[in-house]
Amino acid sequence: MPSSHCVTAGWERPPIIPGCKSLPTHSMFLTKEPRWLGNRPGMRQQMPEPVQSWVYEPGSLTARLRSCYGAQVAINLLSQQWSKPWPSEGRLLAQPAWRYALVREVLLHADGAPLLLARTVIPAKTLNAHADLSRLGVKPLGAVLFSHPDLERWQMDVGKAAPNGFTPFAIGLAGINQAIWGRRTVYALAGQEMLVCEWFLSPILGTA
Repeated sequence: MPSSHCVTAGWERPPIIPGCKSLPTHSMFLTKEPRWLGNRPGMRQQMPEPVQSWVYEPGSLTARLRSCYGAQVAINLLSQQWSKPWPSEGRLLAQPAWRYALVREVLLHADGAPLLLARTVIPAKTLNAHADLSRLGVKPLGAVLFSHPDLERWQMDVGKAAPNGFTPFAIGLAGINQAIWGRRTVYALAGQEMLVCEWFLSPILGTA
């Protein structure tokens, strides 16, 4: 499974590190900001049943994947760097358009089969309170979030993106050949928010 990552440290402004630029808006797997819809009544019924099961999973997706695939589940860290969130991401996080955040993008897979693409946007103020979030490496974010006693879920949106919304890199890496469903969730640890976007790939949908 190929891997490309660029890790930076520091909270208030993006540092300059050779070979690791801080980009205005950057994603390893998205070509544009997806169109997200609020989780309004009736939205669930518009999804196929296997998609509903994953989108509305209340617990850790990593834990659920490991209950299905066991120790084969692994994380490919695609990117971790300071960049400006997409406009709607910044608005959800009450962050000015000019401010950078730590953006982490990963692929979860099991024995080479791609299962889930995830993008996490962590504001500097959240990292100031929870510095361990910048040092996850290939450790799943869910292991931190769902072990925290003060975890809250503030908001969830859902969306569906066509293949042309993904980069050629993502299409090849994740085998994207049709529109896929995703969810976007605002979590808070002791009141400090972050945004997690997850896209469900075809192999995952055949798993109970």
